[in-house]
Amino acid sequence: MEKIWQKVKSTIKESIPSHVYKMWIEPVHFFKTNGENIVLTCPNNFLKKRVIDNFGALIKNELTREAGDGHDFLLEVSRGNGRNTVQLPAMPANRDIQLTLPQVDIRPKNGRMLRKDFTFDQFVVGDNSDFAYMAALSLASQKKPSQNSLLLFSPPGMGKSHLSQAAGHQILSAFPNERIFYITAEDFTNEMVMAFKRNSIDEFKKKYRSCCDVLLLEDIHMLSGRTRTQEELALTLDYLNETGKKIIYSSSIQLAKIPKMSEQLKSRIAVSMISEIEPPDFRTRVKILRHKARHNSLRVPSEVIEFMASELKQNVRILESGLIGVTTKSCLLGMPVDLALAESIVKNIISTNSHITIDVIKNLVSREFGITVKDMISKSRKQAVVRPRQIAIFLSRRYTDQTIQSIGKSFNRYHATVIHSIHAVEKDLKGKGEMQKQVDIIEQKLKAGNF
Repeated sequence: MEKIWQKVKSTIKESIPSHVYKMWIEPVHFFKTNGENIVLTCPNNFLKKRVIDNFGALIKNELTREAGDGHDFLLEVSRGNGRNTVQLPAMPANRDIQLTLPQVDIRPKNGRMLRKDFTFDQFVVGDNSDFAYMAALSLASQKKPSQNSLLLFSPPGMGKSHLSQAAGHQILSAFPNERIFYITAEDFTNEMVMAFKRNSIDEFKKKYRSCCDVLLLEDIHMLSGRTRTQEELALTLDYLNETGKKIIYSSSIQLAKIPKMSEQLKSRIAVSMISEIEPPDFRTRVKILRHKARHNSLRVPSEVIEFMASELKQNVRILESGLIGVTTKSCLLGMPVDLALAESIVKNIISTNSHITIDVIKNLVSREFGITVKDMISKSRKQAVVRPRQIAIFLSRRYTDQTIQSIGKSFNRYHATVIHSIHAVEKDLKGKGEMQKQVDIIEQKLKAGNF
């Protein structure tokens, strides 16, 4: 029957577009026979539903044509790497296997930790993200995918990092000897700068060009204006693409709109499959809240879920904040989780967010640093003005839904300068120094509505 299934797949491949076949039919595998039925497997419930809904009749017709009347198919969700019996690839003698310790987050070969809850199973798929989900899953599940790179872009809080890390988990599960580097654009830049300082640039180049099988590169929009980093990354991508290595990029800005990025680098990234993750609709927001509640063993009535989904529309992080706020307040005060409690939490979130504008942030930061708003939007390069300006730009991006371009216009700056300012503050915040204290004070006032 396995040969019959391969014939069915071959026939279907000729009758539907190639990208549709690769996305939906190629991941379906023969598992066993069960009487007159052929049992097939696929990676997850989402794909199972799509295959049955959209291709079930086609599969059954082709199966009847190949095997005769009375034959049908069953589709099950597989365990592990895409088949019901997990078969790990052979381990070359000269390659280290990435082992993990119990109860410890997965550490790739290089870079940041993969969050253990950022898996495909924990990602709630909706119409806003189904293509991005399947593109990431398809790339991660195949040893040699026809499309080896993927670019995910969306506003913050939509799930780019989740899908990128989920791909990392999937690859480590299916191909545990793969060398995965999970880093941000800032990590790559800082590591390259240190390599130059230590005269170890050759080791740096070898590491990324010859010792990396999978590159998960976050926040590529932060490469804006970094000419030397862009040159080195473009050359690195040449090596990875030529050898068919897997690459997943993420960005908060569309590739064509990233300022001060070389055409050389853009052309390397543009060959990727590109997928946008849009804000979730009401139905998807309900699914997200129910999933989060179930995953965290929280009992939340349906009317509360639907109320929060109708009011908290910005992004997934806001939804999570609302859910945590409701359940935490209920626990601390011994109050029931009901609409009254939900309204009090949601009202505070919406009120705070709606009243925080760029002008509010400008005025607050100006008062904190003893300068005028006129100074802040001037062309002055004095440190006493530049620092508050950068903090105000950073907070405008964090607490408003304005675009990079809109923020730049409000501060009389090009969007490249806005990106540079955000990066500069993020970098200083990691030092946990004076900048951290200043930003914390201003954020506390913003959150408290003390403008």
